[in-house]
Amino acid sequence: MSHIIQQNVEQPNKDEWIFDLANVVTDIKKLYRCLDLDPNVISLPMLQARKQFPLRVPMAFINRMKKGDSQDPLLLQVLCDEQELINIPGFSKDPLDEQHNDVPGLLHKYHNRALLMTKTACAINCRYCFRRHFPYHDNQGNKKNISAALAYIADHNELDEIILSGGDPLMAKDHEMALLIAELEKIPHIKRLRIHSRLAVVIPNRITSELCRLFAKTRLQIVLVTHINHPNEIDDDVTNAVKSLKNSNVTVLNQSVLLKKINDNADVLAELSNKLFSIGILPYYIHLLDKVQGAAHFLIDDDTARQIMQQLAKKVSGYLVPKLAREVGGEESKRVLAINDE
Repeated sequence: MSHIIQQNVEQPNKDEWIFDLANVVTDIKKLYRCLDLDPNVISLPMLQARKQFPLRVPMAFINRMKKGDSQDPLLLQVLCDEQELINIPGFSKDPLDEQHNDVPGLLHKYHNRALLMTKTACAINCRYCFRRHFPYHDNQGNKKNISAALAYIADHNELDEIILSGGDPLMAKDHEMALLIAELEKIPHIKRLRIHSRLAVVIPNRITSELCRLFAKTRLQIVLVTHINHPNEIDDDVTNAVKSLKNSNVTVLNQSVLLKKINDNADVLAELSNKLFSIGILPYYIHLLDKVQGAAHFLIDDDTARQIMQQLAKKVSGYLVPKLAREVGGEESKRVLAINDE
């Protein structure tokens, strides 16, 4: 148990993904230079926004951005913006009311499902992240917290699915994941393990052969939910990673966030759905923005969202239209919006 989830500082080893993780870009000027953009346009408010929520983006993700384009949809997801400094009424640091959990690192939000936070860091800092203000220092995936969480899970027979969240759960090394899965396998009423990950997309070589073997041999049904917002995020490396997962009996779904200037367009979403399905991923949810402080400039209102989804439904098959959903703090499930509501 003492080594299930270690601290977030990764020790050097030969794994390629860990090398990539250690060499993420954290400086705005360096990011601009990588993209042939003029660093002289970087403003003081952008730097202040970076202090509030650090810049963090892997080179593998930067390489999918269009050089010379300051409005690239992948860039806009990670670039510090002066608008983050504006406090907008209705936006808060805890939009989903998650900061009052009884067991550190465990959120029993839904009747049959609980979220287990195994890692408190991510490979990439998305500016719209609803947990950008989450008190991770109180929810560390350490021995004490994981032991308490596993005891809680074992005592609650209504739970049949555990959702690994964070941070990004795939920040755990393969041996750490193996130990955690072994502990969950000991709890008879747990049938499924769902893993939500952006890391699998931004550093796709995280999907190692060892990880796939682990997923293939467990008695738990493994569901991996990728977080992909734009078709340009999908390249050959992502395609190969998904293929490896599918070959290991992993169900792969995707959820997106509807974001202004990034994917608030039916044509873009149609391309995304088609591209996802072509590599073996089923579009699952598209979320309305969680109203977290610092992300108001990404907001799409409900009426506009419905209009976009109505247009999308005319462009793709029904099974390629993700559910338009909103998370509401305290509710026992996501609130799915009917796209034809007036």
